[in-house]
Amino acid sequence: MKRDEEFFKKIKKAEKTAQYAMFFTSLATILLLLSIYDPTLSIFNSQEKLYEEVLVDEDRIENGIHVRTGLKDGKGLMTVVNNCTNCHSAKLVTQNRMNAERWNETIKWMQEKQNLWQLGENQEIIVNYLVENYPVNQIGRRMTLSNIDWYELKD
Repeated sequence: MKRDEEFFKKIKKAEKTAQYAMFFTSLATILLLLSIYDPTLSIFNSQEKLYEEVLVDEDRIENGIHVRTGLKDGKGLMTVVNNCTNCHSAKLVTQNRMNAERWNETIKWMQEKQNLWQLGENQEIIVNYLVENYPVNQIGRRMTLSNIDWYELKD
């Protein structure tokens, strides 16, 4: 007898859980259909507006820096952004400080080996931007060590 009561309690609990699941599934379906029928009723509108605002502001310049990429503002910036950052990070561009000849060689290599499209007139604009804003560093990765008291390691 007690065993039957426990079984029926479990059945009732399962039925209640199934009812809740059906209710929330129906509610989600109704909300989805309403948002498809009339997008202004969507519960995601406020998030969509925030996303749209980000898209509008993605190419803004603050303190002389292009916010999205971190590149310096200058003549040819958007040509660099539109042609270089489609395939790789702007950091990859800025860490490779080269002269015009080396940039042109690198672009030729990317075209031959990495399927970079022909840049046409944009190549000169890109190279000029990079040479002007990210010139070759005359200083290496660190200063040369001087006045060091060297010692020999003993085995």
